[in-house]
Amino acid sequence: MQLLNNDLIKINTYHLIEGAKKATGLTVIIDVFRAFSLECYLYNMGVSLIRPVGTIEEAFAFKKANPGYVLIGERKGRKCEGFDFGNSPSETAKHDLRGKTVIHTTSAGTQGIINAKEADEIITGSLVNAKAVARYIMEKQPKEVSLVCMGNGGIAPAKEDELCAEYIRSILEGAELPDMDERVKRLRYEGGAHFFDRQNQDVFPEPDFWMCIEYNKFNFVLRVEKDEKGFFSRLVR
Repeated sequence: MQLLNNDLIKINTYHLIEGAKKATGLTVIIDVFRAFSLECYLYNMGVSLIRPVGTIEEAFAFKKANPGYVLIGERKGRKCEGFDFGNSPSETAKHDLRGKTVIHTTSAGTQGIINAKEADEIITGSLVNAKAVARYIMEKQPKEVSLVCMGNGGIAPAKEDELCAEYIRSILEGAELPDMDERVKRLRYEGGAHFFDRQNQDVFPEPDFWMCIEYNKFNFVLRVEKDEKGFFSRLVR
């Protein structure tokens, strides 16, 4: 991979929904637990299209017009009432969604997309495709990169998103984090403890944690584009 020319390219790291509003240049909206990890798994399963939306009402409007669409989303981690699935990669993995169009809304990740209005281009980021994200940026050689850590609900920092941004940046700067394995494992206690709460497995099942920390599992990125219906993501290798 060609390294970024750091003399010409500026790399910003922003945080939460307010950070998404500040993002410029090629913007990476990062949500490890779980929005953009889930979207990678969904495309790998064979869904045809994912449309991120900001509100539950928008999602239901899509469903009303297109009954075959699949609604996936959460608020405060819990599946939105009336939706087909929550924001869970392990839950959706049990079902055949090949060829389906997914409408996706979350408290953090999709809100970042909606609010990144100053971005020249948007891609999503998570640990499962972090190196592919870095490779894509290197191939594009943009003048400016914004890494946006969406955090918990878009309002509080999250260790996993901060680590993902740091990891992507380290690759771009030619000094990949040497202790990545250990730092990913520590997420079990620093950011991912809720996945091991026996009383909350219906909302945050433990398998989601392991699926979301499997870094560099996928070699593609999801680029966000827009048409007359709104935002959609496209798989780019």
